[in-house]
Amino acid sequence: MIFGIKKTITQPLFLKNTMSGEKEVFNPLNSGEVRMYNCGPTVYSEQHIGNMRAAFFADTLRRVLEYNGYSVKQVINITDVGHLTSDDDEGEDKIEKKARESDKKASEIAKEITEIYLSDLSDIGVDISKIRFPRATEYIDNQIEMIKTLLEKGYAYIIDRGVAFDTSKFDDYGKLGNINIEELKQGARVEIDAQKRNPSDFWLWKFSDKNEKRQQEWNSPWGIGFPGWHIECSAMSRALLGQQIDIHTGGVEHIPVHHNNEIAQSEAVSGKTFANYWLHNSHLLLDGKKISKSIGNVIYIRDIKNKGFNPISLRYLFLNAKYDSEQNFTWDALKASEKSLNKIYAYYTHNLTKTKHGKVNEKYKKAFTHSINDNINTPAALAILWELIKDASIKPEDKKATILDFDIVFGLNISSHKLNELDFDAHSDMLPEKIRNILKEREKARVARDWKTSDELRNKMLSLGYKIIDKDGQQILKKYTD
Repeated sequence: MIFGIKKTITQPLFLKNTMSGEKEVFNPLNSGEVRMYNCGPTVYSEQHIGNMRAAFFADTLRRVLEYNGYSVKQVINITDVGHLTSDDDEGEDKIEKKARESDKKASEIAKEITEIYLSDLSDIGVDISKIRFPRATEYIDNQIEMIKTLLEKGYAYIIDRGVAFDTSKFDDYGKLGNINIEELKQGARVEIDAQKRNPSDFWLWKFSDKNEKRQQEWNSPWGIGFPGWHIECSAMSRALLGQQIDIHTGGVEHIPVHHNNEIAQSEAVSGKTFANYWLHNSHLLLDGKKISKSIGNVIYIRDIKNKGFNPISLRYLFLNAKYDSEQNFTWDALKASEKSLNKIYAYYTHNLTKTKHGKVNEKYKKAFTHSINDNINTPAALAILWELIKDASIKPEDKKATILDFDIVFGLNISSHKLNELDFDAHSDMLPEKIRNILKEREKARVARDWKTSDELRNKMLSLGYKIIDKDGQQILKKYTD
C-alpha cells in the first residue's frame, strides 16, 4: 500500500540480461522476493560521480522492483582488502598501498572512505537503511571455506605466491559477455606468474611477502596472507543471499574479468547457476572522456555541493539517460538538470502541497509502468511525468497522487523537499496563474517606476504566502511557508 493506494502492477518487467544479451521477462527464484547483489566500492579513495552512477542504477532498480510489488534483499559490498592495483589480479593491494603512502592505518582509511561513500549515497537519494553493506574483512572465514571447497573439488591449486583458481577446469569460463579468453589476455598483464597454469587463472588467496609486514593479513590453512578481490564478492553474496541470487549488477568494466571470475568460483562451489540476471551500467563521461582517477578528470559529490548544486540534481541528470548507454556530464548539463528539478519542486509546492490526496491516474500509471518495466527506461518515464504536470485535464488531487506514485521510482523527494530561498525564477510556468498575473502586474509597475503599486503588490503576495525578492532585475520568490 502506498498512500492508501493498492498497487496493481500487471505489466511484465523486462530486463536486459548481459548473459544472453537479450531483454528477458523477469522471474525471481522465489515468488515475491528478489535477492540482489550490487558491486560496491574499494574504499581506498573517495568515489567519483562515475562510481555514483552505478550506485544510482542499483538504487533505481531496487525502486522499480519494489514498485512492481517485490520485496528486495539488497547487498552492496565494501571491499576493504584484497583488490590489487590491476583489476587483472596483479600488483599491490590498493588499500595497503594507500596506507603506506599516507602513513595511516589501512583500517582507518577504509572506515573514512566508507563513511564518505555512505554519505554521498544519501545525498543522491539512496535509502541506505534498506541495504546491507558487508565489509570484506568481516567475511574472511567464509572466503577461506570457499577456497577449501575449490581445492577439494580440484578447481584450485597452490603455488609459491598463493592459491589460484584454475579457469581451464571450469566449463564456459568467460561466458558472461562471450569473452574470448585468449584475446582478453594477450598483452593484458604487466606481470604474469610463471607458475600459473593459465594466463586467465586468478588469485583466491595471496601469501604475504615474507620480507614485508602487511597491516591486513590472516592465518589460513595454506599460509599467512589475504583474500583475492573476486572471492570476496562470492563469499559475501553466498553468506547473505544464499547460493543463488536473482540479480547481480555492476559497471561494464567488470564483465570481462571480475564478474566472470565470480561466476566461475561460485558455480564451481555450488554446482548451481550463481545469478539469473546480470545487469551492467555503462560509463559516465566527463566532457566526452571516461572519468578516471588515473588521468585526473574526476568530480566528486562534494564538488557538486561546493558549487551550490543540490546533489539530487545529479540524480535527475542520471534519470535522463538509459543506464546501459554512455552519458556525458558537463556542468551546463547539471545546471539544466537542477533548473528542471526546481521546476518540478516549484510546481508541486505552489500547486499541490495543500491539495488533498486523490487517486493515481490509471492512464498515466500504465504509460509510466510500461516505461520503467521496459529495461528501466527512466528518460521515457520522466517525459511522462512532465506530460502529467502540464495536463490541465487531471484533477489536482489526482495529479498529486500520481506524481508521488511516480516518485517512488524517481527518488527525487518531491513531497518532502522544501524550496531553498531564491532557488527558482518567479516567472516559471510552474507557478499558479493567479501568482503569475500578480508578478506581471508588479513588473509593469516597476518598469513604470510606480513604486507605490509595486509595494502594494508585494504586500498582496505576502498575504498569499509568498515573499518577493528583487535581484539582478528579476523578481524572485522565497520558499513557500505555511
